Amino acid sequence: MASEAAAIRPGPRAAAFFDLDRTLIRGSANYPLAVAAFRGGHVPWRDLLKDTLNAVAFHRKGSTDASSHALRERILGAVAGTKQSDIIHLADEIVPGIVRRLIPQSAALLAEAKAAAMDRIVVSASPIELVGRIARALGLEGAVATRSELDDQGRYTGRLMGEFCYGHGKVIEIEKLAAERGYDLNGSAAYSDSISDLPMMERVGTAIAVNPDRELRQLAVERDWRIVEVGRKRH
Repeated sequence: MASEAAAIRPGPRAAAFFDLDRTLIRGSANYPLAVAAFRGGHVPWRDLLKDTLNAVAFHRKGSTDASSHALRERILGAVAGTKQSDIIHLADEIVPGIVRRLIPQSAALLAEAKAAAMDRIVVSASPIELVGRIARALGLEGAVATRSELDDQGRYTGRLMGEFCYGHGKVIEIEKLAAERGYDLNGSAAYSDSISDLPMMERVGTAIAVNPDRELRQLAVERDWRIVEVGRKRH
């Protein structure tokens, strides 16, 4: 098993890009947001039920392209006409609970990247209003996430602004950030649990599989990528 095969070798200025769900935290960050949105009257109970079932499936198996895109469309539709300040308020309420779900092994990876003088960036398909606050609460150097378009009154239009930060969209967004901050992507690293993040993992110099799904595990072994195992939390 390629558990310790790839050492991080940062360039002049490098970043460590961390997927969020099932990589840094247990489960999905979107589910607590859905619950908070339901309680705030932004999401009907039927959508909350769908998100509950999806959260259970995600916890067991991870995401799929279809489920991630369906979630994107539901979130965009649900928040259309809502003030961004309302969603920010919801995010502020739930972030402390999400941060408490930080996986211990992933906390060690964050510390390792910091010791290597790498900026630690969370990269997620979840809304930037949530992901940015999670990154700040963890003391990290930045976040890249999905951004929704706002009208001139600060309300969501129901459309994206930029890329959906999933799959190849993550590559586009980290390349933008690298251009802004001067990161050497060949000297940077990417951490994920899912094969859906393969484009991002191939874009940087070092890829680390964190408790990977079956497809990513097989690829990591074939390519001699480092694999970090995460013990399952017992109740």
